[in-house]
Amino acid sequence: MAHIKENNLRKETLIDVAKKMVIAARTAPKARGMDNLAMAILTDGELQQLCKITKDIGDRDHNDIFIRDAINVLNSADVVVLIGTRIKVLGLKLCGLCGYPDCATKGKHPEVPCVFNTSDLGIAVGSAVALAADHRVDSRVMYSIGMAAREFEILGEEYKVIYGIPLSATSKNPFFDRK
Repeated sequence: MAHIKENNLRKETLIDVAKKMVIAARTAPKARGMDNLAMAILTDGELQQLCKITKDIGDRDHNDIFIRDAINVLNSADVVVLIGTRIKVLGLKLCGLCGYPDCATKGKHPEVPCVFNTSDLGIAVGSAVALAADHRVDSRVMYSIGMAAREFEILGEEYKVIYGIPLSATSKNPFFDRK
């Protein structure tokens, strides 16, 4: 039997874990059972393009965090999982958690996030990164690469709040203790 070297299976294994993360996010509970989430897995050229857009945003807006994250993900991640949500009211008569008295009023302000959409996103992201941790895969939730994904419209233009989760399998998590 031929032996398999670690370097030959690392990326394949990370892609497999990313697929499981997407399923974990999809099956996470959603308010009123309404699913407003979208997900994608990026590797290779798309991952590099996402990093370029992240860096470009950092340069354009003079934001060193975006530049740092772009370089960090480009140099350390084999895979990125994206999870995003639409901003869509749930039709509640009484809520007000978004700052408006009800969903009908909030609906007149489509750019203001619904608290339930973003809560559902947070629960889904938590489920996904928990699965990564269960498989001993290094990850970190990053808003910066999520914002680049939004600008790139990877999930579609209707997805306004997106987080990116880079994945790595090395001896030390490269997404923490950064300069």
